[in-house]
Amino acid sequence: MPGNAPYDLPTQPEARVSPGLFAPKRLVQQLLQFATDLIFPPRCAGCGRVDAEWCDTCQRRLEATSFPFSVRELEPLTGIAATGVHEGVIREAVQGLKYGNARSLAQPLGERLVATFTRQQWTIDLIVPVPLHTTRLAERGYNQAQLLSEHVAQETSIPCLPGAVIRRRNTQSQVTLGGAERQTNLEDAFQATPQLVSGKHILLIDDVYTTGATLSACAQAVLQAGAQRVYGLTVTVARL
Repeated sequence: MPGNAPYDLPTQPEARVSPGLFAPKRLVQQLLQFATDLIFPPRCAGCGRVDAEWCDTCQRRLEATSFPFSVRELEPLTGIAATGVHEGVIREAVQGLKYGNARSLAQPLGERLVATFTRQQWTIDLIVPVPLHTTRLAERGYNQAQLLSEHVAQETSIPCLPGAVIRRRNTQSQVTLGGAERQTNLEDAFQATPQLVSGKHILLIDDVYTTGATLSACAQAVLQAGAQRVYGLTVTVARL
């Protein structure tokens, strides 16, 4: 789980565009969305209830989910934290965000990230989401870690820069791999831009902390690019 000051420019006549020029396009988009919702109504990622990606009942269950007291350390990160154990309603919410196209879940899960972050004694200069490879991003249509990072950035006023780290190899999915295989799978998978991270304290944000292989590999790339310190923040942490 973030601007530059505006430049002083010569005064120019204000350009005015009639809102009516874009009204037909917006109307078509709204009608298409309405039709889609009628044919394929959204279902709650937690309980399957129709007409909501995340219902009020599941939200109350999420709010009642306790925060873990500690998370195992992970090299080479200076510190790492998570908002809950990867089970129950919070796991369902993460799965809905990650695989179910329930992008609105970035808001309640992002709130948990903000709450956890404020408990830490970390000084952060830049928030960076753990990136997806461009192929995976095209398939999914969005990076769930970026949605979470942008929410944390908005609430904390810390800049968020998704392009600071790229995933240069389309690695095999980590889900079916063991710990050692995950490490091998991610060797040299990430690359950070020195001009963006050098000398800074970086906060990496991801959805799940399982073995830590992804966060560790990403952090290593950031440190190799000159970052001073790297921290990690995830929505959930797996029981191993």
